[in-house]
Amino acid sequence: MGVKTVRSFCDVPAGREVEQGILITLPPHTGTGTLTFDLHARHLYSEDEMKSGRSYARYRAIIGALTMKGELLARGAVEAEFRSAADLFDRIGGGNGPGGLKAVAPAGREQVIVEVPAAVEQVSLLGETLDSVTPAGHETVVLPGRPVAVVSNVLFEFQPAPVKSTGHR
Repeated sequence: MGVKTVRSFCDVPAGREVEQGILITLPPHTGTGTLTFDLHARHLYSEDEMKSGRSYARYRAIIGALTMKGELLARGAVEAEFRSAADLFDRIGGGNGPGGLKAVAPAGREQVIVEVPAAVEQVSLLGETLDSVTPAGHETVVLPGRPVAVVSNVLFEFQPAPVKSTGHR
């Protein structure tokens, strides 16, 4: 949970199988629905790096929104740079760090809009790649299970499906 925005944040893992992603179960709907969410870079904040002046990081993360059959509905991408705590979108509470904050923090924000066909009942958000430059060097991540980004503010707008009649009154 974000301390400033009070949003729920969730890591998006990399993977090749839709079951490895964030699974979002959608309510029954008619016609196309619209899934929106904010995509953030996933930064590991370090007070020691800030004090030593080695706090620069740049991230480019790409994720896919897929049906459970593996059909790509849309891609989302976020690019963010970090130089100071002011560059973070929010901090996440409940950790062991100073002030009870977690080291993982969302940076940057890109809104992603996904058109979801009526027949789709579940969507998987699955990381494709993370390209990062940090004081440790340049890294490209595609390892299954490794978090590549963070999502928040997930919303599904839809036309409800008609209620099925049981024939009883």
